[in-house]
Amino acid sequence: MTNTPPSTQENTPKTPTEEPQPSYTKLAMRNMVRKGGTSLKHFFLTTVGLLAFFIGISYLTR
Repeated sequence: MTNTPPSTQENTPKTPTEEPQPSYTKLAMRNMVRKGGTSLKHFFLTTVGLLAFFIGISYLTR
């Protein structure tokens, strides 16, 4: 029988592998803030592209 105290979370140093990974949403928001206008430009281009696609498909299939 040993006299060592039980290992608790307060006694053990926190290593980087034990820290929870940031969520996908948090990483995406951080990346969007860092890139600034580039993300907005890509968002609007995607929106315009999807609208053009849906309008084109609806025109062809009417």
